[in-house]
Amino acid sequence: MQRHSMRHALAGLGAAVLLLWSGGVQADQLERPQGRVILTVSGGIAVSNTADDAAEFDRTMIEALPSVTVMTTTPWTEGVVTFDGVSGADLMQAVGGQGETVSAVALNDYAADIPFDEFAGGALFVAYRQDGQPISVRERGPLWILYPFDDEPEYDDQIYYARSVWQLRSLEVR
Repeated sequence: MQRHSMRHALAGLGAAVLLLWSGGVQADQLERPQGRVILTVSGGIAVSNTADDAAEFDRTMIEALPSVTVMTTTPWTEGVVTFDGVSGADLMQAVGGQGETVSAVALNDYAADIPFDEFAGGALFVAYRQDGQPISVRERGPLWILYPFDDEPEYDDQIYYARSVWQLRSLEVR
C-alpha cells in the first residue's frame, strides 16, 4: 500500500478553496446547518451563522470543505489507517479564524489548547472518516483532530497526542 503524506494531499487545495469560495458563498457568510450540528467554532472568527457569532457545522457542511486524505498510524489504532477530513488551515479559513490559541473541546469536556499556527499552518487535520466510513462516537468520532504522525518524527510525542482530541464538539479561537 502506498502511503501518501499530508503534504501531497494538501498540494491541490488552492484550487479547491478557490472553487469553494467562488460557488456563491461570500467570505462573510456561512450557510445554516440543515442536519445535526457536530462542530461549533466560536471566538476569534469573522464568519458565523448563529446569533451569538459562532459557526455551526453539520456533517454535510464539514464534508463540503476541501478534503484531505492522510494515511498514518496512530497510538490508538492498529496499523496504517486512512483518514479523510479537512485541514485545520481550511477550517480556519472557512470561519475567518484569527488568534493565538484554539481550545478544542470533546463531547466529554476534555479540552486541549492548540497553537493557532498549527491550525493555520495545516499541521493538523480534523478527520471525519476512517477507512472510508464515518467515524462513530464509539470509535472516537464524529470528528477527531489528528496529525500525520508518520510524516514528521516530532509528532511522536505526548504533546501532540494530548492535542489529538477525539469526539470533538467545539473549537474556540482565542
